[in-house]
Amino acid sequence: MSSPTPDALLGPADVRELATALGVRPTKQRGQNFVIDANTVRRIVRTAEVRPDDVVVEVGPGLGSLTLALLEVADRVTAVEIDDVLAGALPATVAARMPERADRFALVHSDAMHVTELPGPAPTALVANLPYNVAVPVLLHMLDTFPSIERTLVMVQAEVADRLAAGPGSKVYGVPSVKANWYAEVKRAGAIGRNVFWPAPNVDSGLVSLVRRTEPLKTTASKAEVFAVVDAAFAQRRKTLRAALAGWAGSAARAEAALVAAGVSPQARGEALTVEEFARIAEHKE
Repeated sequence: MSSPTPDALLGPADVRELATALGVRPTKQRGQNFVIDANTVRRIVRTAEVRPDDVVVEVGPGLGSLTLALLEVADRVTAVEIDDVLAGALPATVAARMPERADRFALVHSDAMHVTELPGPAPTALVANLPYNVAVPVLLHMLDTFPSIERTLVMVQAEVADRLAAGPGSKVYGVPSVKANWYAEVKRAGAIGRNVFWPAPNVDSGLVSLVRRTEPLKTTASKAEVFAVVDAAFAQRRKTLRAALAGWAGSAARAEAALVAAGVSPQARGEALTVEEFARIAEHKE
């Protein structure tokens, strides 16, 4: 049984009441599922290791369940919300339920994929319940755009969580795994049941922790060059790298030359390679 919801945080009745007052129905198109359990949002904040000096950016705050829990702990919270109605309502929710922290909250009404700057101090952490349909591109965009983000904890569909945290050799290791690893050490950080959401999704959710690399990956290739190799390798993941990278290199023979120079077997497949190996291949493109 859940313990009673403290006044400031949103419980199931609060979420439904707010949604009704705003005329909001969660939409599948935006992958909206609102968290209705105060213990779950507190657990997310704890797992994210949010500190009193953190400047947290949250993507897709919805009605504000996680936002309020973050404001209890962090120095500042900036929420990025695309939905007109939700973006319009959130500042009032924060002011009503946590007036003493309202000056530490900022709202950016925008599509997170287009955000290139945020108000106030640079963010140190990203904590978000990411909409299922855009989770990976939004995560990668935020990590790329805001290098000051040291720690990230995202709640995503369990399958996406597995993919992000997968290592080489795993069946689900792929483009998201390698690209996330370019920026950070990635690991699964827990599971979230369906009953803490409204409406309850028909998939399980998982938490993924990303701790930014203290030193960027050592390579003379650019991120764009490395990502081009990754995309090519997994576009035809059943093929050997010699065949899969032929288009990228200009021919199968050139792909083979780059692979040999990088110390990677031309018969290997993309799912066996680390991000460091992809970077070495990128360095040897003729």
